Amino acid sequence: MIIKGAQRGGGKQLALHLLNARDNEHVQLHDLKGFVSDDLVGAMKEAYAVSKGTRCKQFLFSVSLNPPPAARVPVAAFEDALSRIEKATGLAGQPRAVVFHEKEGRRHCHAVYSRIDAGAMRAITLSHYKLKLRDISRSLYLEQGWQLPKGLMDSRARDPRTYTLAEYQQARRIGTDAGTLKAMMAECWAASDSRAAFARALQERGFTLARGERRGHVAVSPEGEVLSVARYTGKRAKEVRARLGEPDALPPVGEARAAAAVAMESAMARHIAEARRRHRDAMAPLEVRRRAMTQAHRAERQRLAETQAQRRQAETLARSQRLNSGLRGLWDRVTGRHGQVQRRNRAEADAGLARDAAQRQALIDVQLAARRRLQAEIQAVRDAQAGLLRDLRTDRQHGRARLEALREPAAAGAGRAARKRAGPTPRADSARSFDTAAGPEAAKPPESSRLRRLRRSRQAAQPPRGPERER
Repeated sequence: MIIKGAQRGGGKQLALHLLNARDNEHVQLHDLKGFVSDDLVGAMKEAYAVSKGTRCKQFLFSVSLNPPPAARVPVAAFEDALSRIEKATGLAGQPRAVVFHEKEGRRHCHAVYSRIDAGAMRAITLSHYKLKLRDISRSLYLEQGWQLPKGLMDSRARDPRTYTLAEYQQARRIGTDAGTLKAMMAECWAASDSRAAFARALQERGFTLARGERRGHVAVSPEGEVLSVARYTGKRAKEVRARLGEPDALPPVGEARAAAAVAMESAMARHIAEARRRHRDAMAPLEVRRRAMTQAHRAERQRLAETQAQRRQAETLARSQRLNSGLRGLWDRVTGRHGQVQRRNRAEADAGLARDAAQRQALIDVQLAARRRLQAEIQAVRDAQAGLLRDLRTDRQHGRARLEALREPAAAGAGRAARKRAGPTPRADSARSFDTAAGPEAAKPPESSRLRRLRRSRQAAQPPRGPERER
């Protein structure tokens, strides 16, 4: 059954809507639990009064359960679904109201829960409740054997040939096991009532319905794996043939695998191009930052160099003024004061140079630290790009290898068929050819005089045999 839920306020308006007998042929208040009041409007007012002790505005959680129109669903099935919802959302034990509506021969159920935990005076958080309700709805459809709506088919089991790059990476991380494949095949089977619908459902997930080597129905995965429809759906071969018909009209496994390999090849090429584009997009702002940082660092070093040059010039001038000239300078040389001043100036100059070098090194260290942080970001992008391209190229090579493996038997078979159509070919002697029409004597090659002499000499050298030897 299709299950929809929403957080909301407005309890009184919701109660009046659920009790609306004008638009519904039958309205039944099935259950009212956890409230003091025995009517729906009073119960919703109670829920509102309790919510005033908190800051929660959407203090209600409304759920609707809609089975297929032609399905006969007992009340126990609705109760079971509600218990699953309560367990999944954490609303077990909360006050609730259950109302059944009947309209146009279809029966459906509404349940309203109070989200306020009266003991803790806080609202129960309903995280990812839509995904949880969807999973419960899908499981109910599969358990009851109802035809699964396309909206409930697992959106993660998509055709990898139409993945985005992020989806392709996610598909590689998740992987696929036998249980997932069986669940996917069961969903496709439940969502179809004919061979065309089943083939379309498989195609949406990247699989191709084909004819197996033993004249059975199989599904070919995008990776070229062959899955038996009967085995993975859990159905007997007779049931599969009853719904899908004879497999003679389906393409053989070889063609399906070759088509899947070609499609995956184009998908890999598209993924590689997209990966390179994303790498350029990711590197563009980093490159802008790198250039701006380089310019800023150069400007800082230039300013420091200019500042140090001005200070060094001023200090040099101040030290030069310590040396007297004229008679005072001569007297300073005589008394030794001139040498003392020179040694002091030299020491101060050396200290100034060391100070300037330390300042430059400190600036360089700060700039290098900033540049290394940026380089770490750049390297992370490069490493991710390299790893992604490596995985894509590996998968591409595997796909090409599968395609070549499929093409080789086809080429060999085509060659054998061509030779069979052409018939047997005459055998020709590579060394010589003779006309055999004149008999075996004419077919012998002419013998040269040298060969005749050599044969005669060997016969003469051999000892006699038989009666000639006795004589």
